[in-house]
Amino acid sequence: MILVTGGTGLVGAHLLLYLIESENIGAAKIRAIYRNSETIKKTKSLFQLYNKSGLFNAIEWVEGDIIDITTLEHAFIGIDYVYHCAALISFDPKDEDVLRKTNIEGTANIVNFCLAKGIKKLCYISSTAALGDLASTATIITEETEWNPEKPHSDYAISKYGAEMEIWRGQQEGLDVIIVNPGIIIGPGFQEQGSGLLFKAVAKGLRYYTLGVTGFVAVSDVVRMTAQLMKSEIRNERFILIAENISFQDIINTIADALKVKRPSRQMKPYLIEMGWRLDWILANVFNKKRKLTQTTAKASYSIHEYSNEKIKMTLKTNFTDVHQYIKEISNL
Repeated sequence: MILVTGGTGLVGAHLLLYLIESENIGAAKIRAIYRNSETIKKTKSLFQLYNKSGLFNAIEWVEGDIIDITTLEHAFIGIDYVYHCAALISFDPKDEDVLRKTNIEGTANIVNFCLAKGIKKLCYISSTAALGDLASTATIITEETEWNPEKPHSDYAISKYGAEMEIWRGQQEGLDVIIVNPGIIIGPGFQEQGSGLLFKAVAKGLRYYTLGVTGFVAVSDVVRMTAQLMKSEIRNERFILIAENISFQDIINTIADALKVKRPSRQMKPYLIEMGWRLDWILANVFNKKRKLTQTTAKASYSIHEYSNEKIKMTLKTNFTDVHQYIKEISNL
């Protein structure tokens, strides 16, 4: 039996659909954890979006929380394989404690249960944020690029790196593991989080673009490759999952064209972005609101971070979906 944490998020929900559809998983074969019944509606809506509502009942839902050990005991009964997708994504410095608790402590709990219950294989959905820092002579980040603790990292990146350390601890104690590091994941159905917020902003008439570069990947590729790695004999490895390194301007223009709205016409210069996050900090503290633009997100918007996808392509002998074409396809859903 398979357990999926984070089944009410973008990756987890798509993974549930992929596993049910591709492996013909019937009832009582796949279990997903949820924190409250309202969040399940997001996953159900995704199945409806793909006209796959009939498959939704193949999921056994168990109420639980990765930071509440007592609720995990029941979730692990009869489980053989675990996909750990649950995580908190935030770049607000005020969320430092909850990020560490959810992403590091929560992952430690999952690892401990996997060890105690004799789980055959654990896959952790990490992030390119947890990858290493380029040396002065390198130009592209790979799975072997070393993390430099002396360089500045966001609280989110630190929490994902810490979570990976828990996964490797489990491996050292005898657990078979796989880690995947997706870039920015593009996918439909979740407009209030991740790349969904970008689609929402463009739809409303985004006026500015930036020239930063990072890795992007379709959620369909993330779940397909993750499942293939889990079914294979490959173990105790990590893989970067990005289709292409693309500029934010290019991505935003592609989304605008797909949504048939006007492209942003003004470049947001780095010095304006730097002023913006400082102003946002002042307003957030005065009015006690969540940050909309932090120092980390501001810097990322104009920085160039390029990643290699050679390892996963060579290992699985596969190619990635064209992100530009995928954006056009999901915009019609």
